Amino acid sequence: MTSVTSFPKERIKVLLLENIHPSGAQMFRDDGLSVETVSSALNEAELCAKVEDVHLLGIRSKTKVTAKVIESARRLLAVGCYCIGTNQVALDAACKRGVVVFNAPFSNTRSVAELVLCEVIGLSRQLADASKGMHDGVWNKSATGCFEVRGKTLGIIGYGHIGRQVGVLAEALGMNVLFYDIVQQLPMGNNREMPSLNALLQSSDFVTLHVPATEQTRNMIGAEQLRQMRPGSRLLNLSRGNVVDIPALAEALRSGHLAGAAIDVFPVEPQSNKERFESPLQGLKNVILTPHVGGSTEEAQAAIGKEVTVTLLKFLNTGSTLQAVNFPRVEPAPLRGRHRILNIHRNVPGVLSDINTIISELNANVESQVLDTNSDVGYLVMDLDRDVSDEVRARVSNLSTNIRTRILY
Repeated sequence: MTSVTSFPKERIKVLLLENIHPSGAQMFRDDGLSVETVSSALNEAELCAKVEDVHLLGIRSKTKVTAKVIESARRLLAVGCYCIGTNQVALDAACKRGVVVFNAPFSNTRSVAELVLCEVIGLSRQLADASKGMHDGVWNKSATGCFEVRGKTLGIIGYGHIGRQVGVLAEALGMNVLFYDIVQQLPMGNNREMPSLNALLQSSDFVTLHVPATEQTRNMIGAEQLRQMRPGSRLLNLSRGNVVDIPALAEALRSGHLAGAAIDVFPVEPQSNKERFESPLQGLKNVILTPHVGGSTEEAQAAIGKEVTVTLLKFLNTGSTLQAVNFPRVEPAPLRGRHRILNIHRNVPGVLSDINTIISELNANVESQVLDTNSDVGYLVMDLDRDVSDEVRARVSNLSTNIRTRILY
């Protein structure tokens, strides 16, 4: 027999866009939720119309969850980004509306790291040009400009989950590994930290980018940084499309200062496989162009489908926000024999005092109370007696500081 829940599971709506792995949809259905899947991204107007009564939204990198979309989503509790990046979501607007955003920071790291090493070797051996020549009927057997990667230096910009994996794999190939990050990071193996970006650029035969899309990283590799790179070196970008000045890169390749590049992400990308792709890099020698497929392996997509879905279900069923990217992080203890109140409120002085006054007036017995805040909101999780939980929820919901209050049992 299905247990009674505070809100009927079959009335909780989940919308999954952009061909999220089927395992995710199945996990939601196994939990009793109502799931709709859409194979493509939706534009702002389409998404605004679609999310009005959706509780959980799952997207990948092409769907833009703007402030207007957040405003239209009256019942939205959380957004799951089935990818690493979250720059496609208006994070601040979501936070202020009490919408928690999660991502998948781990599941596709190996897939991206493997493609980086594949492209390092491909650039070193000019494989893309050789393959195209053969398809065009040109037999050009030559060792000129082709090198082993053993003993060469790989510079990693951004030493997070993916950057560290790249460093480990590159070291196994016999490469010397340098890295630069604005945050202090613990080196893996014999990877060596560099004191500045320019120091890394000047010391590397290959430079690979693994940074998020922020104002600080926008066009962080431009004409000046390209000039700092060693003559004959090669640049790889499998991070975000706006971190490299593409026209400047094309000029550095045409001039012969750089000997090659591998680019997987672009400032402007087609919204579907039917749209034509255009770039100043097309037709240049020893340039590998791929259509944003760094994490696109069957293993990675299955793992992402599981990782984000588990996180969303944990939030829905327990209130956990431990993996949130825009929200106070709370990991409440398992719920046993009590009802749980989840309150999101504006972070102003006196809110906790007001809530505890309500609890005192109702003579409620509180088993646990956990609060965390950021600059905009506070998130309070309380476990208390069942017989007063509905009244507590109702009174807390009526506070002027309340954004959203729900109850779990």
